[in-house]
Amino acid sequence: MENTLAPGLYIVATPIGNLGDLSPRASMILSQADVVAVEDSRVTAGLLRHIGVKRPMQPYHDHNADAVRPGLIARMGSEAVALVSDAGTPLISDPGYKLVRDARAAGHTVVTIPGPCAAIAALTLAGLPTDRFFFLGFLPSKAHARAEAIAEVAAIKATLVLYESGPRLSACLSALAEGLGDREAGVAREITKKFEECVTGTLSTLAARYAEAPPKGEIVIIVGPPGEASPATLEDGEAALVEALTRLPASKAAGEVAKKLGLDRKALYARAMELKG
Repeated sequence: MENTLAPGLYIVATPIGNLGDLSPRASMILSQADVVAVEDSRVTAGLLRHIGVKRPMQPYHDHNADAVRPGLIARMGSEAVALVSDAGTPLISDPGYKLVRDARAAGHTVVTIPGPCAAIAALTLAGLPTDRFFFLGFLPSKAHARAEAIAEVAAIKATLVLYESGPRLSACLSALAEGLGDREAGVAREITKKFEECVTGTLSTLAARYAEAPPKGEIVIIVGPPGEASPATLEDGEAALVEALTRLPASKAAGEVAKKLGLDRKALYARAMELKG
């Protein structure tokens, strides 16, 4: 096949399990690229065999990206460089964005060939709101750092999507339940493969399910958005007012609590005066 690709960088999405999901356009780009930048040459070699071609490959991953990137950028001036990950869309939880950034800075053409993405596929399976979602990638493995990362996103009014491994799944689900509340969630695995599944339930229920039998393979967790907060009660207002009066005069204390809890300022002020009296 004659190479008709212009020089530059081609970002190629590859299957996340089912090889039938490789698009004809992605197949054409991989067949004609002068070099394919890969996470793992063994994985990509299998994909190239599937489409019946052999192409030069250059490993490009977390451990060598800084050393390899300048050479790939230089090659883009006269050659077509295809970028793939082991599965799915490059740049999602991998170092590919730096290659795109530097390619643009050097004035090279950058083209994307969209296709499978585990995060999006799992989101469609879970039956949770899809109008707003927030992608977290992988959470930290250490408990304290993980808890801090969860706390940072607890108030975001969107469905959360994150990646996790089987051995860490139950601990991650438990940490999410503790940090977010026991929200509705889903665990998707084997996406696009024969035994594809998406198990849904509360975070605590899912944590218990996988505690004794952690699944294999790459996993996507989908967590529903926070529910509406319950309206503040008079007891809530009283407690907040007592605390505020230790710092503020009655008028300002009433105003602070009214704004924070959505209660009537005049009633709070009257109660504050009673408490002070």
